[in-house]
Amino acid sequence: MKKLLLLGGSAQQIIAIETAKRLGYYTVLCDYLPDNPGQHHADKFYLVSTTDFDAVLKVAQDEKVDGVLAYASDPAAPTAAFVAEKLGLPGSPYRSVDILCNKDKFRAFLAENGFCTPAAKGYEDIAAAEADLKSGVFKFPVIVKPVDSSGSKGVGRIDSVSEIRETLEYAMSFSRGHKMIVEEFVEKYGYQIAGDGLSIDGRLVFRCFANDHFDPKCENPFVPVSASFPYNMPAEVHQKIHDEIQRLLTLLDMGTTTYNFDLRIDKDYNVYLMEIAPRDGGNYIPDIIRYCTGVDLVECSVKAAMGDPLDGIEMTPYDSFYAYYAVHSYTNGILKAIEIDEKAKSMIIEDHIIVKPGDRISTFTGANTTLGILLMRFDSMEQMLDMMDHSEKWISVKVE
Repeated sequence: MKKLLLLGGSAQQIIAIETAKRLGYYTVLCDYLPDNPGQHHADKFYLVSTTDFDAVLKVAQDEKVDGVLAYASDPAAPTAAFVAEKLGLPGSPYRSVDILCNKDKFRAFLAENGFCTPAAKGYEDIAAAEADLKSGVFKFPVIVKPVDSSGSKGVGRIDSVSEIRETLEYAMSFSRGHKMIVEEFVEKYGYQIAGDGLSIDGRLVFRCFANDHFDPKCENPFVPVSASFPYNMPAEVHQKIHDEIQRLLTLLDMGTTTYNFDLRIDKDYNVYLMEIAPRDGGNYIPDIIRYCTGVDLVECSVKAAMGDPLDGIEMTPYDSFYAYYAVHSYTNGILKAIEIDEKAKSMIIEDHIIVKPGDRISTFTGANTTLGILLMRFDSMEQMLDMMDHSEKWISVKVE
């Protein structure tokens, strides 16, 4: 039986383990958390950090694995690429994956190759970033991000000098490598663009774009609370975005892999590749895409990691409307109830809420503070966009 090494065993990563087993592979799991739920689904478990290159490499060598996969995990993607390259397993070049997973390297690469990208600079020292911001190196507003975090953790916006220090310290606190990036804010036209895609031998054969939705009442208003499919722009805009992604993948010599997109366009339809992560999206985005298109990107991800052929993958138009919604709280406290309007309940096709009344919950600051995910189906684009933009009309989280 061929073996697949999976990096990460969170609740949202279990689907990759189960998919691999369904396809007939023996599953080996690494995770640094002793209570991760994925260990109960995998055939074998190692209590090893997914960002420890040498430790994961040793597991891969000892187990003689045939592939390695970091499903829906930015921090683990470079580890998977490193191990695959060392052992001659399927995957994209480590150097390219490292560029995509480190925001400062990614911004520099985009600028060097003529992509639309905001002015940006990486910092290891808070004082140096503070000095540049106070001296006018950047125009306000700016966005500050840890270069190596995921799930929008640590992201902040600075509009004035008085906000500099606190925002920089907040961002740096989420960086494993103690490094952050400051970049000028890109004004978007319409919705920010989310979604996933798949390349085969470097050619983007499939992509599915979505509208990103944010909740300005959240403590961190830069964390998406929903992605709704399809993206509400004309086909020519979809194609222009596709072409820019393809140009990037070609320059990076990417292989067969899945991607998660974070993009913007301006009023002139110039495309800004904010993030192109070499892994599937979290928050059950691949599940939503499967409902929309019939394409199973989880299965594609597993097969790609194992070097198995991917046949019959193609983009076809669809006329359905689906979204994920991240249930979230505005305050810390004890969960009293999650109240959902009866009509909205009828639109829920999968309920992945992970808390219950009596649990201690936190205010929404990143993907790690989500109370759970709802997958929903709608009757029209208008209905979908209205409900995702105004969730207070149909859901309420009660805290005491």
